[in-house]
Amino acid sequence: MVAHVHDTPGPWTIGVSIAVLVLAVGYVRGAWRRSASASPISAWRVASFFAGLASALVAVASPIGTGDERRLTFHMVQHLLLMTIAPPLIFLGEPVSTLWRHPITRPRRARARVSLAVYWIPATATLIGWHIPAAFAVALRSPTWHAVEQASFLLAGLLFWWPVVQPWPSRREPRWSTVLYLFLATLPCDILSAFLVFSDRVAYSVYLSTSSGLTALDDQQCAGAVMWTCVTVAYLVAGMIVSTQLLVSPTLRERLAEIA
Repeated sequence: MVAHVHDTPGPWTIGVSIAVLVLAVGYVRGAWRRSASASPISAWRVASFFAGLASALVAVASPIGTGDERRLTFHMVQHLLLMTIAPPLIFLGEPVSTLWRHPITRPRRARARVSLAVYWIPATATLIGWHIPAAFAVALRSPTWHAVEQASFLLAGLLFWWPVVQPWPSRREPRWSTVLYLFLATLPCDILSAFLVFSDRVAYSVYLSTSSGLTALDDQQCAGAVMWTCVTVAYLVAGMIVSTQLLVSPTLRERLAEIA
């Protein structure tokens, strides 16, 4: 039997809720301060930031966050919100430049570029590691390890999306390697989701004893389908945006003109 560790809000849930509130208040103050400056923040960026905060809060402090002990699908939605949805939305809101109290200056271009593997490997390791059945069961039974799991999902997601969104102060020209980076990131997700969808055995035995309205196998297949669809769409949209930026880049046009 699975111990019900999420029946009441724990310190982690309360802490995340307080952190979200503090960030929201600070961001509103920063956006108001920027509205009177030479670099006001766009309304869509404000909306994006709050949508990202809301996604993280839903993942941790809603029925989705407390229902992952009964359904794998809830766990998968929680994981996707923390790793795939919340981070890019938060970064698109330009949080650093908005929360920063000092005047915003154009960042210098970094000469040394960090390998994209530095971002890809931790995100992939986090995804695979927490979906190993033994680790999954530990996180489901222990409030402490469950909080560690959620925190690692969010941190890995923030790290993964940093070179894609490139929020201030990391501005630099987009690269074709970023498109390849996004494509390679879909592979471990596709493998895991395909296994969950097409397997005829329940991967996580902890769900065999839960009553959720679905059989454990149906729930597993639903979770895999949700992951497959959401990750594919998110990474495809991001790849299309980066590709469009590259195609309209002045630098690219100048190079093509030189070749012609």
